[in-house]
Amino acid sequence: MATRSLTIADRLAALRQHAEPYAGVARAPFLVLPVTLVVLGVAAAARDGTVSPLRSLLALIGLLAAHVAVNALNEASDYESGIDEKTDPTPFSGGSKTIPDGELDPAEARRFGLAAAGLAASIGVYFTVVVGPPVAPLAVAGAVFVLGYTDLFARVALGEIVAGLGLGGLPVLGVALVQSGSVGPTAIAVAVPASLLTAALLLLNEFPDQEPDRVGGRLNAVLVFGRRRAAWIYVLTVLAVPASLLAFVFLGRIPATALLGVVPVVLVARPLKWALARPADPVPVAALRDNVGWILATNIAVAVGLLV
Repeated sequence: MATRSLTIADRLAALRQHAEPYAGVARAPFLVLPVTLVVLGVAAAARDGTVSPLRSLLALIGLLAAHVAVNALNEASDYESGIDEKTDPTPFSGGSKTIPDGELDPAEARRFGLAAAGLAASIGVYFTVVVGPPVAPLAVAGAVFVLGYTDLFARVALGEIVAGLGLGGLPVLGVALVQSGSVGPTAIAVAVPASLLTAALLLLNEFPDQEPDRVGGRLNAVLVFGRRRAAWIYVLTVLAVPASLLAFVFLGRIPATALLGVVPVVLVARPLKWALARPADPVPVAALRDNVGWILATNIAVAVGLLV
């Protein structure tokens, strides 16, 4: 029995060792974001109509696969362009260093990313057949954003917009759409703050990588506008999140309980203080952490507010 237990433990250890590099390029800790987006989309769909647990699960798998694809392809591209060699990584920016540390070959990372993209595309095709043609535009847009983010959109100053849509508003709309074949007013309304949140996530994370991104040929808000103006864009994006929730409550598109999503804004005090007072300085890691916490908490809080 002891020998068998040891063998099982050894196999589990070997499996973990094999999986860790793939989890690294997938940026596994960041995969919490698509989970919150699916929760938000399901909550919006529940308020507008009906929810299918099976379709919600498939949507979650598809969105997770899409996010893994973006991250893995981004890691491969950053290594090949030389960006990885110049970044000073934090837990929230600068890449995982999985490829530069020799834990995974860039070609393997790219194949892994393409396989994940294929899984996401397969689920998109399934929903197009089962739910109907309205799914197709969202599926095509998702595919374009996944495959084109790193080597196209992030190099023509569209990265923040594409990330905000592709890992923010469009998933919320897509999750709501696949439930019944239509998108209700609640989903349309909450897709706006979801897009703003993801754009803010990417924007703040771009500050630590300013110089490596410049050398690697990227073009983002920090490089286009400079640190001070880009910091103001971040501040305005943050403020636009509670403002959009208030506006949609006033317009009657979402219930007043959705203003629960305003509460987590207290978490973003540290990043806002940095952006307003000293954007020329490095972004504190604590500010990057608080920014992520605010984004995840806001998506969940809005979802809870919709369901109350």
